[in-house]
Amino acid sequence: MKQRTRARSLALQVLYEVDLSDHLPGIIFTQRLKDLSLSSDPKKEEELREFARKIIFGVIPIAEKLDSAIAEYAPDWPLDQIAPIDRNILRIAFWEFGISRKTPVKVAINEAVELAKIYGSDAAPSFINGVLGSLAKRKNEIYQSIVKGL
Repeated sequence: MKQRTRARSLALQVLYEVDLSDHLPGIIFTQRLKDLSLSSDPKKEEELREFARKIIFGVIPIAEKLDSAIAEYAPDWPLDQIAPIDRNILRIAFWEFGISRKTPVKVAINEAVELAKIYGSDAAPSFINGVLGSLAKRKNEIYQSIVKGL
C-alpha cells in the first residue's frame, strides 16, 4: 500500500470508529498512530500524519453536509442504505477533491476505489466510483452550497 493510501486508511479507520461510537476523534487518532507506521522516514511520517489529521478534522465538522450532498447528487444510492465504511470513503474522497481541493478528482476517486477494495464489499469499488463520478460532475455547485453554510 502506498504511503498516502496508508494515511487515508488511517483517516478512514478513525472516521469509521467515530461514526459508530461516541469515541473522540483525537483519542482514536492517537491510538491508531501507536499501532501504525506510515513511513520509515521520520519527516515523511510527520507529513503523512498531518495529511491524515487534515482529512479527519476536515471531514468531521461537515460530515452531515457531505452526506446531504451525497444524498442529493447521487439519489440512486439512499444514504441510509450505504454501509458506514463506504459512506466514510465517499466523505474522504469528496472532501479531498470537492472541499479542500488539493487532490485532483481522478486521484481522489482512484484512492477511494483502492480503499473500497481493501475495506468494502465486492460491490463497493464500482459503487464508490459511480457515486464519486456523480459528485465530481457537480463539485463546484456542491462546494458553493457547503462553503456558504460554514
